[in-house]
Amino acid sequence: MTTRPYVLLSAAMSVDGYLDDATPERLRLSNAEDFDRVDQVRAESDAILIGATTMRKDNPRLLVNSESRRVQRVADGKPEYPLKVTVTKSGDLSADLNFWHHGGDKLVITVDSAVEKIRATLDGLADVVSVGPDLQWSLVLDELGRRGVGRLMVEGGGTIHTQLMAQGFADEIHLAIAPLLVGQPEAARFLGAADYPGGSTSRMKVLEVRAIGDVVFVRYAPKERS
Repeated sequence: MTTRPYVLLSAAMSVDGYLDDATPERLRLSNAEDFDRVDQVRAESDAILIGATTMRKDNPRLLVNSESRRVQRVADGKPEYPLKVTVTKSGDLSADLNFWHHGGDKLVITVDSAVEKIRATLDGLADVVSVGPDLQWSLVLDELGRRGVGRLMVEGGGTIHTQLMAQGFADEIHLAIAPLLVGQPEAARFLGAADYPGGSTSRMKVLEVRAIGDVVFVRYAPKERS
């Protein structure tokens, strides 16, 4: 049987749970020290995944920025950069996005109806694979497991975090909580409404809490509940 990857959800959010505000400019939630922590987690991962909506909105490069960490990855027999993965049902992707033009290998996981559209758009910029007529997370994780991904870092957006939490696929959560209040209902949240495992009284195990400058970093084990 294929071993599914260990799934780590990573997010920075405001005290009131938002990933961003509703303005065109990206809201800077983390600080330099916390960005460096994220860089370390990326370097320790086999793959980094974001949704297509997050890619279109934020246009990230998703790199390991530290040269020494990239050198260490190579010394450990790994590619210089983790595999970059996105998931999409619509196939609405642009070949101009930063995601495709920086770092190492890229993978698009989609559904049967969008495969040819994406391959035509990207023209070899990424490997494109379908998991069938519907985008099911069990099949996405099986595909990544077959590709040798042992540790998967998921960097959003909120819809993906919500789905993975609700379906019980998240093994660990990394939350950086910024001392900000957004208060804009139209802005993206870390998690949305869902039928989460155990219900509202099920308490997750806390693995770590520490201050990183003015940010509070918390690690949770969502599968370990009281």
